[in-house]
Amino acid sequence: MDLKQFQMELETLTLFHRILEDEIVDLLIQTIDDSTYYCRLCSKIYDQGANLSDYIYKMVMNDENIYVLNKAKNKTIVPSIENSLKRELKILQKLCDLKSKEVHIQSDIEYPEWENTSYSLEKDYYQRIEELPKKGYGIFAKYFVFGIDEQGLYPIRHPDTQSLKEMTGYQQQRNVLIKNTLALLQGMKANNALLYGDAGTGKSSTIKAIVNEYHNEGLRLIEVKKKQIAQLPSIIEMLADNPLKFIIFIDDLSFSSNDDDYIALKNILEGSTTSNKMNVVIYATSNRRHFMKETFSDREGDEMHRNDTIQETMSLAARFGLTITFQKPGSNLYMEIVKQYAKEYELNLDEHELKIKAEAFAIRNNGRSA
Repeated sequence: MDLKQFQMELETLTLFHRILEDEIVDLLIQTIDDSTYYCRLCSKIYDQGANLSDYIYKMVMNDENIYVLNKAKNKTIVPSIENSLKRELKILQKLCDLKSKEVHIQSDIEYPEWENTSYSLEKDYYQRIEELPKKGYGIFAKYFVFGIDEQGLYPIRHPDTQSLKEMTGYQQQRNVLIKNTLALLQGMKANNALLYGDAGTGKSSTIKAIVNEYHNEGLRLIEVKKKQIAQLPSIIEMLADNPLKFIIFIDDLSFSSNDDDYIALKNILEGSTTSNKMNVVIYATSNRRHFMKETFSDREGDEMHRNDTIQETMSLAARFGLTITFQKPGSNLYMEIVKQYAKEYELNLDEHELKIKAEAFAIRNNGRSA
């Protein structure tokens, strides 16, 4: 390979211009001009697994460029961009296939080398474009659970591994939420959902387990704290053209009186702040049916029409299209859950003794709990 010619070709990358800013690619270009950079280049490649092809392949497949963004929005791609894509994929194929011996100095000194894997970039890239509704692009292709901070979305690299198969009891409640989520994934109208009930009954775990089950089908989760509710309209708008489907998850939702976040969420659920998006739903959990931390003075109120005030505190729950109740387990469900845990933790107790100890535990802890 003519490395100088190849260097010039790399510098013509337009759709994939961000790849030129990558540290390894930049070092490789410098190595072409000055072979003393070679070992430093190898060191950086070793840090990423020692395989240049794997590294370049992942960069290309996850690159968030104008082509993939337009495809995600179902926009028509003009011929000049289509032609540029094919040309650049051919250049990147050369980069992916580049072997150590083509770069390092030919001498009697033994130089370090990197690994290569055979890929068909053009074929795989067009396949990835077809799979955008399931695999996504950019950061959404790498991760499936996200949080929010001052800079916006960030990935949660080690999400909860809860699975639907591991969960015992509350099957009817889970089935309702699964059915709603599958409607979302199929592009049908899905409801915002409120999971209400006693602590420890698996409300949050149900949502996380559903995401773990269906993230390969294009489902993503964004966890939002109550104090971040005001950011929801901009987040929903940002996700509007994304081909993936998103659950915005608000855990343990409750409000104090005169809480501005209460009005903000109510407006979002009503659709007055942002138009309804077919790829986003809000799933919230709460131990309070009507969210408000009410006191007797709240119920008495200082207004002439205190009934209107009470109704206002109850109205938010009605804005969710789906309300699923998780109550404390009865004796049969409680024992079913206990037996499952006993099996999981390999407790060597017969059923009678297990039941006695489980009921004693419930008495000491203010009742049966999932």
